Amino acid sequence: MIEGELPQPVPQPATAPDPRTLAVFRPGRLGPIELRNRVVKCATNEGMSRDGLVTDRLIDWHREFAAGGVGMTTLAYCSVSSEGRTYRHQIWMREEALTGLRRFAEAVHAEGARAAIQLGHAGWFANPRATRAQPLGPSRTFSPHAQAFSRAMTDADFDRVTREFAAAARLAVTAGFDALEVHVGHGYLLSQFLSPFNNRRRDRWGGSLENRARFPRQVLRAVREAAGPGVAVYAKLNMDDGFARGLQLSEGLEVARMIEGDGSVDALQLTGGHTTRTPMFLMRGDVPLREMIRNERSWLRRLGMRVFAPTMLKAYPFEEAFFLPSARQFRAALSLPLMLLGGVTRLDTMERALAEGFEFVALGRALIRDPDLVRRMQAGELSASRCIPCNLCVVEMERGGTRCVLR
Repeated sequence: MIEGELPQPVPQPATAPDPRTLAVFRPGRLGPIELRNRVVKCATNEGMSRDGLVTDRLIDWHREFAAGGVGMTTLAYCSVSSEGRTYRHQIWMREEALTGLRRFAEAVHAEGARAAIQLGHAGWFANPRATRAQPLGPSRTFSPHAQAFSRAMTDADFDRVTREFAAAARLAVTAGFDALEVHVGHGYLLSQFLSPFNNRRRDRWGGSLENRARFPRQVLRAVREAAGPGVAVYAKLNMDDGFARGLQLSEGLEVARMIEGDGSVDALQLTGGHTTRTPMFLMRGDVPLREMIRNERSWLRRLGMRVFAPTMLKAYPFEEAFFLPSARQFRAALSLPLMLLGGVTRLDTMERALAEGFEFVALGRALIRDPDLVRRMQAGELSASRCIPCNLCVVEMERGGTRCVLR
């Protein structure tokens, strides 16, 4: 995007959908819980936590989605430990965070929606300036994001991190969350084990796809056991890393079959892209590079962005439901409930996805632009989100909190 006046969204024709006839507005089952409709606000980094804790502003932001009609909203990027954080203020799961997490869940429930929490660990690209620890990952490799070498995980690390995921799950359940999303995508730690780009091991944790999937599957089973019977567990799973040396679609599909066979999750939310290699693969549309460089506080990172970002931040044109062609292959091969993610903005797209066998649709930028999108669609006021894929909402995250610049 260039500076100056932003393009105005095209007015959407009003339709008059009858909630009694449209599948997207009907209740849906996610494991042991029921959602009032099939629309999920997916996890999008909010940038609103402070000192690793929930804030009133963060609660109010999600309360707006809940009041706007979504079936469930997701608290994003909660690290299972201090060492797994990507920035200093990121929420990490410990007893001190319980009060704020409980207030978050209660606020969402008061608006009639379900509350989900995304649990993850950054691994290779954790921020050592925030964590005061060397990043860990499948192998010892240099992370441009962390500006440090990661260390290869040991057997003790595998046991400890698995326990941390389980402990985070128990804390989330105590706080009153209805669903736990385990992050196995976007180049985070569990996804790093799946990706041959990050995982260069030749022991039981690397090499073959079965070995590369061993640790993510172990974590998912541990979270499932810790969650108990009344809480839903699902994985945000990469279908494809989006580059030649990463996880390929055929491998992602095989991993999904393994997870389904384990019985550890109630659903999969299908995604793609690698944060440090193909970040725009999952955020298609404009690349606001100039604004991103201007907002970076570290002069060294600004310099690196000027040199490398034009190559690394490859632009992908936005298309409605851009992950749908890949996701159809997963739908054909699995019986597990699936959430369709990626550029879903239109009511007719949501209906088509459900007709094709997807149980839920997960929206991010569309709801950031129109938090009351579901309610307005039910009322016949909108047939699509007014979001344009400028991606300036991502830049705003670094300026005090994710927001739509058009609102």
